[in-house]
Amino acid sequence: MQLFELENICFGYRKIEVLRDISLSFNRGSVVSLLGPNGSGKTTLLKILLGICRPKSGTVRFEGASLRDITHREFSKRVAYVPQLHRESFAYTVEEVVLMGRLPHKTFFSRYSKHDRELALHALEKLRILHIKDKPYTEVSGGERQLSLIARALTQGADTFVMDEPVNGLDYGNQFRLLEQVARLALDGLAFIMSTHFPDHALLTAGRVVMLRDGRVIADGRPKETITPDTLQTLYQINARVVPVDRDFRVCVPDSFPVGPV
Repeated sequence: MQLFELENICFGYRKIEVLRDISLSFNRGSVVSLLGPNGSGKTTLLKILLGICRPKSGTVRFEGASLRDITHREFSKRVAYVPQLHRESFAYTVEEVVLMGRLPHKTFFSRYSKHDRELALHALEKLRILHIKDKPYTEVSGGERQLSLIARALTQGADTFVMDEPVNGLDYGNQFRLLEQVARLALDGLAFIMSTHFPDHALLTAGRVVMLRDGRVIADGRPKETITPDTLQTLYQINARVVPVDRDFRVCVPDSFPVGPV
């Protein structure tokens, strides 16, 4: 059974058509990167998956059931949203932020149980950030905040992660530390659907790339097959080539940039 299925999805804001006849399916244990320029429909597609936006036509199914027939409470136990770099207004500790993942499982007046706290600590340990559990969330690095949000989603019990440009605003090191954890969790059977502006990151971590331009899917497949000079020209209007760095890693370089021996 497919995790998500989108069939003939169309969506627009007022008279502006944003998505046009989108049909896609997503499976477990995979990292899917959505690539496309600004305004291509990536974020809107994620909102459709999350049920935030309802398509004007077409069907969205989660594990075979129409998204409209699934309660928000049940859906939120399974599917987690990880936004762009997130700043909390209040100085909760990292552990307290991660514990908030248990809210879909609680009633309004429920307190966190010992089991809730064990789940939170296990998620922090799994993401290798247990050492910052007592630090104010407002004072840790951007990469640590993003990892904390993933830990919160694990504590929630989610097995599907929808991520909107998760490395946006992170420094170089934190970008790759975050992507490393995403790739590692996917090996455990979790699903990640994430938008990105970086073809290099898709080449490094994704098992599948979906390319969007003007609200349409122009390519869908394995990164090494879809990220090519032709598709990069179509997406971004640049002449670029994919340069192998070693057997498993490639980078995209505009033709105007000189590249020495590799």
